[in-house]
Amino acid sequence: MEEKDLYLSNDRFAKHAGIVLTEVKPGYAKAQMKIKDFHMNSVNLVQGGAIFTLADYAFAAAANAYGRVALGVNVNISFLKAGISGTLYAECKEISKSYKLANYTVTVTDDDGDKVALFNGIVYLKS
Repeated sequence: MEEKDLYLSNDRFAKHAGIVLTEVKPGYAKAQMKIKDFHMNSVNLVQGGAIFTLADYAFAAAANAYGRVALGVNVNISFLKAGISGTLYAECKEISKSYKLANYTVTVTDDDGDKVALFNGIVYLKS
């Protein structure tokens, strides 16, 4: 499925952040974000909100790839390692899905394959 075919193809914030989807299929997505100066916080580490946005975009792509509008109702993120330079990668996998709810996990890694963050989310699936 192409990014343009998803409900989130008009996500201007993710585009502004430089996030690119590299793989999408129902219940699964990969995205990446090349770290730029504007992603950095005051101590020259990747701002947590930038990492969250990357994970959230992969989450939205995986959940919306079924063709139904999927809206996040609960998410949490744990930051494991600072992002400093290079590219960050997010891989989202569906854990469970019913008619109205689905659960996902997103692993964010750096160029070395080290885990930077773990994100868990639940979506409500509209009819």
